[in-house]
Amino acid sequence: MRELNLKVLQNENEKFLLSERACFSEHSKGRERAETPCPLRTDFQRDRDRIIHSNSFRRLKHKTQVFLMPKSEHYRTRLTHTLEVSQIARTIARALRLSEDLTEAIALGHDLGHTPFGHDGERALDAVFRGSGGTAFRHNEQSLRVVRTIEKDGAGLNLTAEVRDGILNHTSKGSPETLEGQVVRFSDKIAYINHDIEDAIRAGVLGENELPEFSVKVLGDTKTKRITALVNSILANSDDIICYDDQTKEAHDELRAFMFKRVYLKQEINSEKDKVKFIIEFLFDKYVKKPERMPEQYQRIAAEEGAERAAADFISGMTDDYAIDVFKELCVPKAF
Repeated sequence: MRELNLKVLQNENEKFLLSERACFSEHSKGRERAETPCPLRTDFQRDRDRIIHSNSFRRLKHKTQVFLMPKSEHYRTRLTHTLEVSQIARTIARALRLSEDLTEAIALGHDLGHTPFGHDGERALDAVFRGSGGTAFRHNEQSLRVVRTIEKDGAGLNLTAEVRDGILNHTSKGSPETLEGQVVRFSDKIAYINHDIEDAIRAGVLGENELPEFSVKVLGDTKTKRITALVNSILANSDDIICYDDQTKEAHDELRAFMFKRVYLKQEINSEKDKVKFIIEFLFDKYVKKPERMPEQYQRIAAEEGAERAAADFISGMTDDYAIDVFKELCVPKAF
């Protein structure tokens, strides 16, 4: 009786606190494998907690965001990026009276399948995986694969359909089914554009006064002002979909294009990308030819889905440091 009362209280709190446009946990499409409900937490809370306690989440601490293996601890990693996405997304979700639990779960899980060495690593793994006859490698698809079939030694986290949908569709041409998923999709871009500007200025790649004039005029000349302007635009213009007003969208898109030209694709930032490509290609070839070198879980994947799939799974889960250490172990002679 105590458990039943707690569950009823959870549902009543959601109905009182959330907008009718929110995704209610009691209306979830559910999990791929049925489970006994938790008397203390909603299903979306449980999903968030499972992600936080996963191995893949902890490894984000040592995966590149933009600047490859920076010496300064002040540069973002894939983990700090994820936390900033979560913070922005929760702020928007609370203001719009959407489900913060669902929003946070999607935000914390959206990059679990990201490769080592940032997008350079993703591009390298995509190229070598395609070249071996596999499909395209995309980190959003890999993040879904992580939570479904890789975590917990192959059992997966058994997340709800809404969290899985938000993770898969946080980028690419897809569109999340829930408003909470759409919030994370916007928050991801808000976070990475603005924290990458800050890191690029710290690294001396950009100057304080080099940002596009129109974007600065519309959004502001500091990270705080820009994030505030973008969030406020979403709050003022979102109803059945999450969106900006036209002027804010134009300023955001201009700033994003500027960052791709001046930072993400700039040769000085990517001067080590050939080394990254070589490491990824070498490891992939080694594990495809000798899948027995991989841990037992990935040997099972190799037997069931092919060595190429297993190698892509194993390499994408590596941290920057671990990938380099394994490369050294395989290539550098040991002293006796």
